[in-house]
Amino acid sequence: MDIATLAGLLFGIVVILTAIMATSGIEIFINVPGLLMVIGGTFAATLIKFPFEQVKGAFKVAGQAFTKREEKLETLIDQATNLCMTVRKGGLLALEDAPVDNPFFQKGLQLCADGNPGDFIRDVLNREMEQSAERHHVGQDIWRAIGESAPAFGMIGTLVGLVQMLVNLDDPSQLGPGMALALLTTLYGALFANLVALPIADKLAIRSTQELVANSLIVEAVVGIQQGANPRVLHEMLEAYLPSRERSEYAPQGSRASSGES
Repeated sequence: MDIATLAGLLFGIVVILTAIMATSGIEIFINVPGLLMVIGGTFAATLIKFPFEQVKGAFKVAGQAFTKREEKLETLIDQATNLCMTVRKGGLLALEDAPVDNPFFQKGLQLCADGNPGDFIRDVLNREMEQSAERHHVGQDIWRAIGESAPAFGMIGTLVGLVQMLVNLDDPSQLGPGMALALLTTLYGALFANLVALPIADKLAIRSTQELVANSLIVEAVVGIQQGANPRVLHEMLEAYLPSRERSEYAPQGSRASSGES
């Protein structure tokens, strides 16, 4: 669970509700026709822009903004170093029973155990990385499109409300509902875009970047393991994927890894 995403969303909702209730009741900010116009119009525009299967997939992948945890690069480096030492002792077939949870890492190790050359393994894994990145970009594009459409339909609702108000100038009882629709649809569109859709798109982009870095590290680790690299050399090479500050903090672990290699 990504606490930051959930906490940010809840905090934003609480702040807005608190500001509203400090000066008036929440009920005056509820307008069902306005909500239908913004949410329904945004969803309809999204279906026009993208295939239904991609839209459905984007709503599923949105859960990664709340639940998916970042892969620890230090853990991957330690696993790769240990596996490298295992291969030097027991050969590539020892990788078939390697205790690795990452599916991408598992696939690379299985390719090694099957006796494939390093160049072939690199090509297969890089191709899978590219396909995964493409799927991630589609999800991000859909949520950004939602974030762009919601304020636009809020403005459309504003125009509809103004038309209703102007047409009924001779009936004072209709001025209030028309003005409420005009203002609230803009509010709904701005809130949904800036508190939900666009933040989810940005978080998915961060998740995609994190996964790309982790998978790039895995590719280099798997190829190094297949080629029988020295565990200490492999460990130092993979440390390049760590930020400089974390790399200096992680140095003692690297020293322990190198000292364990005989």
